[in-house]
Amino acid sequence: MTKRALIIGGGIAGPVTAMALQRAGVDGEVFEAYDHGAEGVGAFLTLAVNGLEALRPLGLHGLVADLGVDTPRMRITNARGKPLAVLHQPSRTLKRADLYRALRDEAVRRGIPIHYGRRLTDASVTPDGVRAVFADGSTAEGDLLVGADGLRSRVRTVIDPGAPRARHVGLLNTGGFARGVTVPGEAGTNHFVFGRRCFFGYLVHPGGEVWWFANPPSPGEPSPQELAAITPERWRARLAELFTGDTGPMLDIIGATEHILPAWNTYDLPTVPTWSNERMVIVGDAAHATSPSAGQGASMAIEDAVVLAMCLRDLPDTREAFAAFERLRRGRVERVVAQGRRNGTGKAPGPAGAFVRDLVLPAVMRHLTRRNTLAWMYDHRIAWDEPVSAASR
Repeated sequence: MTKRALIIGGGIAGPVTAMALQRAGVDGEVFEAYDHGAEGVGAFLTLAVNGLEALRPLGLHGLVADLGVDTPRMRITNARGKPLAVLHQPSRTLKRADLYRALRDEAVRRGIPIHYGRRLTDASVTPDGVRAVFADGSTAEGDLLVGADGLRSRVRTVIDPGAPRARHVGLLNTGGFARGVTVPGEAGTNHFVFGRRCFFGYLVHPGGEVWWFANPPSPGEPSPQELAAITPERWRARLAELFTGDTGPMLDIIGATEHILPAWNTYDLPTVPTWSNERMVIVGDAAHATSPSAGQGASMAIEDAVVLAMCLRDLPDTREAFAAFERLRRGRVERVVAQGRRNGTGKAPGPAGAFVRDLVLPAVMRHLTRRNTLAWMYDHRIAWDEPVSAASR
């Protein structure tokens, strides 16, 4: 008898998980809290080569391989325009909304139901499976439940009421898309500037747009209401103040941006002790959110989806499959989270820290390049046809 999975969360992780489970012979339905899809929502993200390759077993690689722009290089400078490093990072940068739309539409084409306006309030294990309760009063029952519901996962707290909350990393995020401005740099390169007061990143799209983001420091954690109260005009003025006196095209790019995105807090989840119970499991940001500095958030969610599907395909006992999934994933994802934390520490170090960073970073980057130290992150591949056993590690 085919198992039925309730997948909570209709962002990027949800549809990919549903398609991976379908490939493994598990029927899935996706339940999204919001009453509409995520078209037009968000800025852009990096899909690393390991994430792209994880899409191949699901027949999804070609679907997204041409979205956005290939970005295999990273150039880093400091506030004086001094080059600090050039690093090769095989990846593709694409608008989040484009990735979401492509995956959602493909899931629907493959016959996967996606329900909107279904915010999970509770879930419980039943003698035959699991029962989900939604804010609108509706319920759903299945054999298992997957929490792909992100940083503030309700499924995580249902599994473990004492689960840790996400850790604010001391940075905000904002950005936008500039038009009609000429900046240094060739298409296909991510340019990063360690400004004196703020970190800035941009890339030149082959179509002429400049995609950019900034990480204003934020020792405190503003509430969503406090952030929403900051108008685009105030953000424009604040960013201009932060980058005044720095060398680079930051002010020109900001000035050529018609709509600056509302800012949001940046978080990570260093470790979540409990990923599952006998019928429920969490994946993606719900289990291991990483700072955007790692450039691996979407890729980790995709890898999770594929590995979870393999475990459920090969291990009939659901609890056993969840345990194997955690054994196969926990070490890797927590290492990625730690790497993202390290990557972000130099973004707002203060004057003394910036001096040390600029002194040390070139040598560190040369070491990374020479020793291929980050190969463990980018070279990781999932062997879909390799059977999973209860003792898999």
